[in-house]
Amino acid sequence: MARMTFPVAVHLFLRKDNKILLLRRFNTGYEDGNYSVVAGHIDGGEDVCAAMIREAKEEAGVDILLNNLKIVQVMHRKKIDEERIDYFFVCDNWIGNISIMEPDKCDELIWVDIDKLPDNTIDYIRAAINNYKADIPFSIFGW
Repeated sequence: MARMTFPVAVHLFLRKDNKILLLRRFNTGYEDGNYSVVAGHIDGGEDVCAAMIREAKEEAGVDILLNNLKIVQVMHRKKIDEERIDYFFVCDNWIGNISIMEPDKCDELIWVDIDKLPDNTIDYIRAAINNYKADIPFSIFGW
């Protein structure tokens, strides 16, 4: 039997007071119209922290220093046709103004109370945020 390979993604909880930054997916073909966080896949030859720093710049236009990133959760997630590994980071200090950098993939950035997520927050993102609030560093989702 062949060994499994997993897509690996990074997700960022940008925090300001009791608020978290959400983005609304648009025109991607996956969960369009629903809220997520700044996120993306790891490129080959790139560690998870470098990937998160890159994605923050690409999607939200901000620079993040490595010492301002903290991994708060790892999720082993199952979708219908594949399994994934997701790393969730939190950051409350960045350089630059947050703005939509990929208007072809995102049509809104909003700050929301972390305890009052919109109903149309993607399910595994909502679970990851709730786990973060409960200080749960590892989770399994979708099994």
